[in-house]
Formats: sequence, structure tokens, C-alpha cells
Amino acid sequence: MLRNNVLILSAMPSSVISEYHYNPDTKILRVIYVSGMVYDYLDVQVDVYLAMKAAFSKGTFLNTRIKGNYDFRKIN
Repeated sequence: MLRNNVLILSAMPSSVISEYHYNPDTKILRVIYVSGMVYDYLDVQVDVYLAMKAAFSKGTFLNTRIKGNYDFRKIN
């Protein structure tokens, strides 16, 4: 779903990720973990976001394709 030029993915079944959002204008992937922690991963290309969206396991994708490959900011 597109809301205010931000692609939104609602809550999903995952033991790691509560939800995530992608902003194609800023190339920021925001991940909200089940623990409540929020991180922004920077300069994520849209094709990487789409691959994550299509991945069966979001947590595995996050651990193998996002973490360690992109700079990030801890939001809370």
C-alpha cells in the first residue's frame, strides 16, 4: 500500500519483526522489532525492499541481506 509516498507493510507473522516500512524517496527501510526496538536502515534500494517483501522469512532476509550491509540509525 502507498501512503504519502511511503510503501507500508502492515504487521506480519514473524518472531523477529513486528512490521516494516519503506520510503522510496529517502531509501530508508524502517524495521520495528517484536521487542519494540526501531531501526532505520539507510540507502536501501527499492529492489532490496521488494525482495524482502517477497521473502518467505523476513527475519532471515533481514539477517542475511540487510544487517551488516547497510548503515543504520537506532530510533528507539
